[in-house]
Amino acid sequence: MHKRNMGRGFALAMVLVLIFALVYTFVFTNSDYMTPGNNEIIVAFLDVGQGDSILIWSRDNAVLIDGGEAREGNTVLGYLRRAGITRLDYVIATHPHSDHIGGLVAMLSRMEIGQVLMPDVVHTTATFENFLAVIENNGISTAAPEEGEWIQAGIIRLHVLAPLPGHRNLNDASIVVRLVYGGTSFLFTGDAEAASERTMMASGRELGSDVLKIGHHGSQTSTTEGFLDAVAPMAAVIQVGRGNRFGHPHPDVMARLMARGIMVYRTDEMGTIIMATDGDRIVLLE
Repeated sequence: MHKRNMGRGFALAMVLVLIFALVYTFVFTNSDYMTPGNNEIIVAFLDVGQGDSILIWSRDNAVLIDGGEAREGNTVLGYLRRAGITRLDYVIATHPHSDHIGGLVAMLSRMEIGQVLMPDVVHTTATFENFLAVIENNGISTAAPEEGEWIQAGIIRLHVLAPLPGHRNLNDASIVVRLVYGGTSFLFTGDAEAASERTMMASGRELGSDVLKIGHHGSQTSTTEGFLDAVAPMAAVIQVGRGNRFGHPHPDVMARLMARGIMVYRTDEMGTIIMATDGDRIVLLE
């Protein structure tokens, strides 16, 4: 999915990739989980219903972004175990809403964790209190990453683009990171809304990415015209629950994506979505 190699033939190329996925350089450990090669990264947008959970892993390192609602904790933990992951270098809790941190409570005490990264904000809910308690009880290190810094775990390099100071809205306090590997890139936006998007655009940081994780489950509050144009993705992933009561993704967001010819993948339609990159191209595996 490298931009220099994409154009009108992209859809056909994706079909061919799917046909020949079994002979690609990724080794299947079973029918659903893959082990990356020495110079490959896999990104799995986990199906956790109306919530976010994204696993990024290489042969030697792994990073988890969010964990869905509390009821999805065992789903996330089961995926990690079946993928052969026993340690997470970083767990990024983008912001303290339950559909992002709830599922982390069930697995933080059952996995080896290098560090939990979360924004410097608080939330007065039992879910957030349970989240903080499990971190403290297990002696897990925490930090609030600052805009502009890099998070690195082996070949996994994440550039922190948000939050910048001043956002009181918890969604706009979301940690936003951009995975850069060779000539490929993914942008993970949490629930960042229009205000955060404007701040990121004004920062002068590189936003352009091949794959965009759509903000706030496709809510009308996010994925503004200007932000989409700044990111200019070839593909977008929407993590959203089937038949959710919020009407996500919003028709306006879908219209913006379709008007730009952006390929859209949705967890409510496809389940877990898995992509892999060798730094030169991105392949859809599931």
